[in-house]
Amino acid sequence: MQHTYPVVIETGEAGGFGAFFPDLPGCAAAGETVEDCFVDAQQALALHLKGMAEDGETFPRPTLLQEVEADADIQVAAILLATASVAGRTARINITIDTTLLSAIDAVTTNRSAFLADAALEALRRRRAS
Repeated sequence: MQHTYPVVIETGEAGGFGAFFPDLPGCAAAGETVEDCFVDAQQALALHLKGMAEDGETFPRPTLLQEVEADADIQVAAILLATASVAGRTARINITIDTTLLSAIDAVTTNRSAFLADAALEALRRRRAS
């Protein structure tokens, strides 16, 4: 599942740029350029959210971009939205499926669960796009 949070990129005092996520204390990034900093921020977001998910923590509701405020002592270079995909926990379920369909799935894969999960993600993407 994708999660999007605002990230504040600030100009560093000694050059370069730093980034922080107002909604995620401790999640920070850095880079020589705004672009490098943003790439690092996206990676930091993915790692931070993965850690939160592994610890069973609830993700905070993201602040709307237009509501993000930075302290007056920060020289803001950009306020952007960073997105990261985070896999949830797996759950064992029982399903009922036609045996002919199950045989067709088994003919193309050795991992039914992964196949069905991939098919479900693709169906969700198509529905969101339409």
